Amino acid sequence: MINKNELFSIHMPAYYNSIIKGVATIMVSYSSWNGVKMHANRELVTSYLKDTLHFRGFVISDWEGIDRITSPPHANYSYSVQAGVSAGIDMVMVPNNYKEFIDDLTFQVKNNIIPMSRIDDAVRRILRVKFVMGLFENPLADTSLVNELGSQEHRELAREAVRKSLVLLKNGKSADKPLLPLSKKAPKILVAGTHADNLGYQCGGWTIEWQGVSGNDLTSGTTILKAIQSTVDPTTQVVYSENPDAAFIKSNKFSYAIVVVGEPPYAETFGDSLNLTIPEPGPSTIKNVCGAVKCVVVVVSGRPVVIKPYLASMDALVAAWLPGSEGQGVVDALFGDYGFTGKLARTWFKTVDQLPMNVGDSHYDPLFPFGFGLTTKPTKN
Repeated sequence: MINKNELFSIHMPAYYNSIIKGVATIMVSYSSWNGVKMHANRELVTSYLKDTLHFRGFVISDWEGIDRITSPPHANYSYSVQAGVSAGIDMVMVPNNYKEFIDDLTFQVKNNIIPMSRIDDAVRRILRVKFVMGLFENPLADTSLVNELGSQEHRELAREAVRKSLVLLKNGKSADKPLLPLSKKAPKILVAGTHADNLGYQCGGWTIEWQGVSGNDLTSGTTILKAIQSTVDPTTQVVYSENPDAAFIKSNKFSYAIVVVGEPPYAETFGDSLNLTIPEPGPSTIKNVCGAVKCVVVVVSGRPVVIKPYLASMDALVAAWLPGSEGQGVVDALFGDYGFTGKLARTWFKTVDQLPMNVGDSHYDPLFPFGFGLTTKPTKN
């Protein structure tokens, strides 16, 4: 729940700024405001967006957005059509049964339930955007830059973005004994964890496929493991074991370990979680490895996750978020070719029962506060 003053002072400036810069399409959210579904909110979609902010483009629904005006969805579809179109939605995203939508809308216009002026407004707005884009003169996309996709230049930029977005949360069990940057010339090192050699996990959801995938067949890129192997000295032995037991670790004389764990890919509601934990074997890998050898844990996740129970056992901790295809960016900072500079864009909680928790809340007691991030200097080669 949020009142009108908060809604307009906190959340609306970005819409105004976007509209005056020429944004041509705005999508309505599945969410509700004070009990009214946004897809049925004429006050905000028409009175505010179109009439007050003078938005001249068109408003599009979300995927089956009008169906979800009712609970359960599609329970009264003719009502949903009326409510959505009357609210000011100009283009409706109907993924499946488009004939039902056309029939219901046509019936309502013919019977003056929805006035023709509302249809004219929608058509005028959609055509205006298409005319401005030049779609009637050049209906097909310009493919002249298609070969730039995935180019080395683009990958270098992505790698830089990875480096700069990493957040170093812990470095050394005491401040005067940092673990990072790691030595490239250690005799033997261990790389462990579900996310060390998994491009799909690095990328997360909405990558090639809706929910993302596991494995290295998704797209071309560099896993964190491959980046480690190409960064360390040729004499350094890199041992990769996804989930090693303590006996294996103790029987090998590792200089240190890099543990890369995190969340599986997800998008939208498939990622909803009430516990925000890293799934097994992630926690077991942290315990086994960090209990036996000096370790840095790299967390690959789309959000802060439960990390407090394992923090004391780690020597260093890095939040890598979802680095995408360029895992080399993570390794650039681990080995000191570049320093860590990133800061938390979200508060990192201790336990989920603290949530929601934001700066200024009376119960604000984070594991790592908003804006936190340790820094390191690049090592001189």
